[in-house]
Amino acid sequence: MKKYISAVLSVLLLLPSLILPAAAGDETHCFAAASDLHYNQPREKLAGEIDDSLYWYANRRAAMEDESGFIIDEFLRQCAEDDAVEFVLIAGDMADNGRRILREHLDVAEKFRRFERETGKQIYVIDGNHDVGTGSVCDLQDFKRIYAEFGYDRALAADGESCSYTADLNEKYRLIALDSCDPAKSTEDGLTLSRVNWAVAQAKQAYADGKYPILMMHHNLLDHLPLQRVFSHDFIVRNHLATAARFADAGIRMVITGHEHCSDAVGYISPLGNRIYDFAVTSLTMYPLQYRYFSLTDDEIAYEPRTVSRIDTGALTEATDGYSERQIALMNEDMNAYAKGFLKKGVEYRLSLSLTPQKLGIDENAFYAGLVMKLVEKLTALLNAPYYGDDSVSSLAAKYGIELPQTEYETPWDLATELVSWHYAGEEHFEPGGDEVTLLLKTVAVIARAELSSEDASSLLTAADALNADGRADAPLAEARKLLGGISPAEYFAVAAISPLLYEFAFDADGVNDNRGTIPGYAGCGAAQRAENVVEALAALFARIAKYLSVILSVIAGG
Repeated sequence: MKKYISAVLSVLLLLPSLILPAAAGDETHCFAAASDLHYNQPREKLAGEIDDSLYWYANRRAAMEDESGFIIDEFLRQCAEDDAVEFVLIAGDMADNGRRILREHLDVAEKFRRFERETGKQIYVIDGNHDVGTGSVCDLQDFKRIYAEFGYDRALAADGESCSYTADLNEKYRLIALDSCDPAKSTEDGLTLSRVNWAVAQAKQAYADGKYPILMMHHNLLDHLPLQRVFSHDFIVRNHLATAARFADAGIRMVITGHEHCSDAVGYISPLGNRIYDFAVTSLTMYPLQYRYFSLTDDEIAYEPRTVSRIDTGALTEATDGYSERQIALMNEDMNAYAKGFLKKGVEYRLSLSLTPQKLGIDENAFYAGLVMKLVEKLTALLNAPYYGDDSVSSLAAKYGIELPQTEYETPWDLATELVSWHYAGEEHFEPGGDEVTLLLKTVAVIARAELSSEDASSLLTAADALNADGRADAPLAEARKLLGGISPAEYFAVAAISPLLYEFAFDADGVNDNRGTIPGYAGCGAAQRAENVVEALAALFARIAKYLSVILSVIAGG
């Protein structure tokens, strides 16, 4: 193995480096990046039917539709007033109903046009899956015509079969705006081999012209959820690792994406040792109402979140009737906190209607699907119960000898939607052993003891092992054993079934800070650095291999 590693490193050191742009001092270039604006024309009057809560008009998508235009206005105002912001990138989904309501595109374009006219700063866009559709009111040519002033009029090169183009951002950086959408399908990516080849060729041309390439596209390049290609396969490009390797080896260091509506950053090292980072940008008009701010030098790329913490509520109420005095007061007090409550209510509404095995990443035809459905049905019923008091989760837990930790969460729904909101905001800080995960695992244990204890133990263990074939439940299962003083077959199965949700919304262990951090700049990618990167990637690979070998050996040893 040592000889193999040495051979790989020797090849890397002999590989020619990309021709880098000439150094131009220590100047810093800053820009803002947003995505998924999902603009809706505000309604004349609020409408909704969720319940009688503060957020009665929330929707299944948890998107602030009536407020969207005013959130976009505040975002542009912040970019206008920040002298350091040189330009703005928008990674798709300008309009929520862009395939059927052309007026939404026209409204957004007018906002952009006014921003450019008043500031002299340039906006660059690329299409999203909500923007363009074959046979819709906005096709490829319509999109490029409506948004002609926002990148297309500065195009150095363009792909005639898509909305892709390149443009110089300044004297140091060049944008590759890559169309990743399939106009014939609503969500799935359309990143064909020819488009990948086009982007690679444009990256190489950028270096030949003395520019560093920054790539922007709507779909994610890398996993922003554990097993995103399984749970949310329409949100990530197909053959994503092979594509990421080609982009990295062409010298692309950073990619701006959207679509998943989460704030997440993740890195990847190609087999040749080149790093690439995918910065997913959350939806601007959903909690946490954020966009990204980048500061670039030759040596490092720093990034941080910027938040829309206020909107013009006077203009909002003039446009849309039906807001209560309390709603407007809360918006004025803390718009971001208001948006979080709106999101949690919308997510609860959506999941209450569609919490299925598929949402847990489970095949409905699998032999254990019936057991999962039994668990999910009880979980759905229990989510609405209070944690304490009469007919509460804690009173049910006491019947089965389980003591729940004290919590400020009122119901399991409150806890579950908190996990989801942190996924959207990034920096998922919930760790095995933490209060939230402990509470969730003990809630699951209550359900298991109440509903599954009578099931055949052998069947439960077999089903759990099948669910955990990829090891995704290792950490929760270890924590459950510790918390519960051992674990029954019913609990083992329940934890294995619920773990995909834990991984999807609670844990983030990829080593890259989601919202605020620094990565190496474009100048630091020589042969020596690539060799270090390969060693790091191989060490991670061997660690995973060792883990799976230990599992296999333990099974063999156990007979």
